[in-house]
Amino acid sequence: MLLLQQISSFSDLCSTAILRSVNGVLAVLCSILIYETITELWPALDRKRATFYAVILSLYPLHWFFTYLYYTDVASLIVFLAMYLMSLKKRYLLSALLGALAVCIRQTNIIWMFFVACTSVIDLIMNHQRHRGHTQKSNVTIGEKTLISPKEDFSANPGFRRRKGKSTVDDPTRVVPRETAMSRSQLSGLIDEIQLILVQGWHLKWELLVSFSPFLVVLAAFVAFVCWNGSIVLGAKEAHAVSPHFAQILYFAIVSAMFSAPFHFTLDRAISLLQSFWKHRPSSFALLFGASAASLLSVHFFSIAHPYLLADNRHYPFYIWRKVIRAHWSVKYLLVPLYVYSWMSIVNILGKTKSRIWVLAYFLASAVTLVPAPLVEFRYYTIPFFIFMLNCANYENSKWLLMGVLFVGVNVFTLWMFLFRPFHWDHEP
Repeated sequence: MLLLQQISSFSDLCSTAILRSVNGVLAVLCSILIYETITELWPALDRKRATFYAVILSLYPLHWFFTYLYYTDVASLIVFLAMYLMSLKKRYLLSALLGALAVCIRQTNIIWMFFVACTSVIDLIMNHQRHRGHTQKSNVTIGEKTLISPKEDFSANPGFRRRKGKSTVDDPTRVVPRETAMSRSQLSGLIDEIQLILVQGWHLKWELLVSFSPFLVVLAAFVAFVCWNGSIVLGAKEAHAVSPHFAQILYFAIVSAMFSAPFHFTLDRAISLLQSFWKHRPSSFALLFGASAASLLSVHFFSIAHPYLLADNRHYPFYIWRKVIRAHWSVKYLLVPLYVYSWMSIVNILGKTKSRIWVLAYFLASAVTLVPAPLVEFRYYTIPFFIFMLNCANYENSKWLLMGVLFVGVNVFTLWMFLFRPFHWDHEP
């Protein structure tokens, strides 16, 4: 009798309402983690603005909508943010443990755990190099940027303040680059950064091995799991077969740029990109040509229409695919300039606060996560979008407010569609 009562109680706990409320509780925790990550990355930012930005990011439609459903997206984002935050605090063992949990929730998180580990290695080496043989006031020039402390960069901005008890000098995640006119003749960019990482990494190999061995253990365990399971996924392996879906990385760029439109599709942003291209010609134009050619090849040869995408008309991607991309044979090619612009804008914004090798790691992690996925699913873009927004260091309140209005508008429309436009299929009861 007692056993039956316990079973009944467990059944009540697993009711639809209770299970759906789990993500609502997790969403509150996610907001706190977003705030903590913002303040850890940019400690000179005052608390009111950090809270303001955290609230807006919490309204991100692809995250917000799933707080009302019982699915893994919210939990996956929370554990990733916790893992990222612990790595910023240099608590690598705890970060690796959280990475293992993130992988258990969603297997592709192994790539984002590897990204966090790699960027932590980059930060540690940059930190060591910056303090090696330099005075406290000296700057380290890398590529075409001079790394300075946020204290120097933000002191003139009334929206920022110094925080007591936080070191802003010895943490590379708190470094904000500033472009210099002389740096182009001093270093040759990405190749020099890679060389610096390799050389200094070799000198610090034992320190790095000790600090980051927990990540290697998780990675080895994941490789063993894939060998045992025969696939990276636990569910329907046939439906999630690895495919060369290179167009997916283009869809991510435009979707992310659209959701953060005030940061990308403005006159000052277009002028800034044009000036950057003109300043670094002809290499920038060669890069633009290569990116455009690669994008054209991707949409022509590697645009995959997954059966789930074509069969399920309850999702926005179905209508975007049918009414936009497939509206005419030429549309997918006409969208290429927008894809390229979106990626160029993302890279340019990140490049103002991050080293080239960090931006390259971000692009590669996004590509390795998204390209093998044959299904066009905007949920897959959540983690790379949050990484971009947390590291973009754009503190124009008006743009954040406009983005918040955009998020609220999309959320209200989606909720209205979900509640008041139900589907009725004749073959379904």
